[in-house]
Amino acid sequence: MTDLDTKYDILGIGNAITDILAKVEPSFLEQQGLTPGSMTLVDANRASALEAALTPEHIMGGGSVANTCVVAAQFGARVAYLGKVARDDAGQKFAHDMQSNGVAFPSQPLNTQLFDNLPTARCIVMITPDGQRTMATYLGACSCFTPDDVLSDAIAASSIVYLEGYLFDPPHAQEAFRRAASIAHKNGRQVALSLSDPFCVGRHRAAFLDLVKGHIDILFANEDEICALYETENFDEAAQRTAQDTTFAALTRSALGSVIVHDGQLTKVAPIPTQVVDSTGAGDAYAAGFMAGLTSGRTLPECGRLASMAASEIISHYGARPLSNLWQEMGF
Repeated sequence: MTDLDTKYDILGIGNAITDILAKVEPSFLEQQGLTPGSMTLVDANRASALEAALTPEHIMGGGSVANTCVVAAQFGARVAYLGKVARDDAGQKFAHDMQSNGVAFPSQPLNTQLFDNLPTARCIVMITPDGQRTMATYLGACSCFTPDDVLSDAIAASSIVYLEGYLFDPPHAQEAFRRAASIAHKNGRQVALSLSDPFCVGRHRAAFLDLVKGHIDILFANEDEICALYETENFDEAAQRTAQDTTFAALTRSALGSVIVHDGQLTKVAPIPTQVVDSTGAGDAYAAGFMAGLTSGRTLPECGRLASMAASEIISHYGARPLSNLWQEMGF
């Protein structure tokens, strides 16, 4: 339930990125040596080469937790976001995009004198005919998020602080996560985490497990991510391990719906059937609906239902941002 002492229901911390979406055939991914459905980190030259080989369908603000924040704001949640952009045109557009979507963005742009004029990050999202997305991400400025970028006052005033697993690669970002979690818990707030990507989990499994067991109150993950965390191909086994290590988790399974873990109990949530056009942002929207429901006093089944409805809307079109007013359409 929304706390009158808070300024924000949800504060997200993640990679501030511009998304470039393009349709591709599976053969294109094979030619480029990209694993379908994965997120690959690339350098500036590789990003430019991929962009040159594609015809963009859409260019928009992005980043996993940034998408969650925008969707949560559409549900009427009070939302803020912390992330690093450069002092360039893309950075200004990102900031304007967040603010125009009702999300406070108090972060300061990158100090270019310290970080070699790194540009604002971009993610090339390649969508195959089955709706699956494969991403190549150039992190640029957002890789420079440090503990100094964790704004204590904003963290302390937020009911849930939501951390993006994609941001976990740079060591100073891991320190920032722990600083944010410490400030949140000292102020009686909850900390949520998205595992983001199975390859990201594989790179930092021990650190993620330590974070989940010691610092996280609410865990979000899809089937591949949670199985990667516990090094198993059996979802039921991974879910049981999750129940042992956390008090609260929401695990998504695409067409099979999702499973909510709470105090050792597992509750299944049915999916909302829809035609999949583009799966980009489905998990982001799910987390948004769930946390918006949670901070407004909904029951766990209601939170799961709202989450599934939000994900269903997102996958019905291209892009990770809603095309309709979720708040009105879902009777929120």
